[in-house]
Amino acid sequence: MAYLANWPPALKVINLGSEVFARSMRQQGATVYQVRWEPPARGKVELIKILDRLIGREDIEEANRQALERYHAAQPVLIGIGWAREVIPGLKEHMLLHAGPPITWDRMSGPLRGAIIGAILFEGWAKTPQEAERLASREIEYSPCHEHASVGPMAGVVSPSMPVFIVENKTHGNRAYCPLNEGLGKVLRYGAYSPEVLERLKWMGDVLAPVLGKAIELAGGVDLKSLIAQALYMGDEVHNRNKAATSLFIRAIAPYILETGYPLSDLRRVLEFMNGNDHFFLNLSMPAAKAMLEAAHGIPKSTIVTVMSRNGTEFGIKVSGLGDRWFTGPAQRVKGLYFPGFTEEEANPDIGDSAITETAGLGGFAMAAAIPIVQFVGGTPEDALEFSRRMYSITAGENRFFTLPVLGFRGTATGIDIRKVVETGILPQINTGIAHKEPGIGQVGAGLVNPPWECFEKALLAFAEQYT
Repeated sequence: MAYLANWPPALKVINLGSEVFARSMRQQGATVYQVRWEPPARGKVELIKILDRLIGREDIEEANRQALERYHAAQPVLIGIGWAREVIPGLKEHMLLHAGPPITWDRMSGPLRGAIIGAILFEGWAKTPQEAERLASREIEYSPCHEHASVGPMAGVVSPSMPVFIVENKTHGNRAYCPLNEGLGKVLRYGAYSPEVLERLKWMGDVLAPVLGKAIELAGGVDLKSLIAQALYMGDEVHNRNKAATSLFIRAIAPYILETGYPLSDLRRVLEFMNGNDHFFLNLSMPAAKAMLEAAHGIPKSTIVTVMSRNGTEFGIKVSGLGDRWFTGPAQRVKGLYFPGFTEEEANPDIGDSAITETAGLGGFAMAAAIPIVQFVGGTPEDALEFSRRMYSITAGENRFFTLPVLGFRGTATGIDIRKVVETGILPQINTGIAHKEPGIGQVGAGLVNPPWECFEKALLAFAEQYT
């Protein structure tokens, strides 16, 4: 490369693939344009042969069109609030639901263990954290939220006595459930279980849920799809930013809250609680996305991803045409901003069911609607646009209802196709919060993350075994 030192300054070079050569040429004065490229399927011959058989097959394309049509036709409406034990299918006494794929107590991460301990104390099954931990390791049955038509942010723990939102897909009749959002900082979903956390949960069950439930009944339901579409025009991507969506929800429900007949002091506190929590709508965008994607699940030969979720130890996906099987890989480290006093070394790997928003074409896929989020990783506005543009390379279509003004009102990339992820090596972009790795502490930051590639590789191998 020594001869490059004599290149004229105006000479421009395009480097494809490895950046090693680009760095060397830049050091010698050349202007270099780096093009990201890697061999299809990371150069794995077995996967390349499978892709050759699967790409362009009309029966698979038709199955994906059906899945996307069912997703687009879905109409998620908030119809009420119920007690988890009474409304969530298959939730039993002494069973706790959690985020992500199945996991046992001995493999659970710190924040998930903390939320489990908190839920046991909340239920009154134990009187101390130590007693709760002993119970958790021996007598509690665990099951993923996603296997009960439910979702929960971060640890995602749902216990029988918790109130949950009920969202119904009016087109296909399926329902999805999610606990109410507690706010940020020291909260159960981030693994905290101090007395203030438990007292807030009790108030949410005693006051917030009854008041909101009555208001939703008086309103005749709330159209969540419409609120999400509007929020994308107001700076939200409804995963890490929900300020506009929360405001729209309050505007829709506040008149009915005033008609519930509950004491004025309760109504005031309910409105103040929602107004003081910019993420309140996250626990509505998640079940809305779940209800829409559930309608697209179970289409034979479809390669569309209908679930992406993580339990803090593993990241798991489900695919429409592959039934209820989970395909997993290790949960990844989140790159982001940390609250004062916390560092990356204290962070737990990626956790939560909230990636259901990205699975539905929102969150990181709609980053162009919420440009300031790239500040979490020191990015620029152009980076935010590029995050959204890149996702079109791995999806089967574009959203008919969720559109991005800054991209000329183009629909968000929707319908993650496992074939395209494996072929291109481009991974779904996910926005998320960051939990402390130790139980009992809570949220320590927020940032961006990608799933492990292994999930998609395993799913493609399984798909080829079943359909070729």
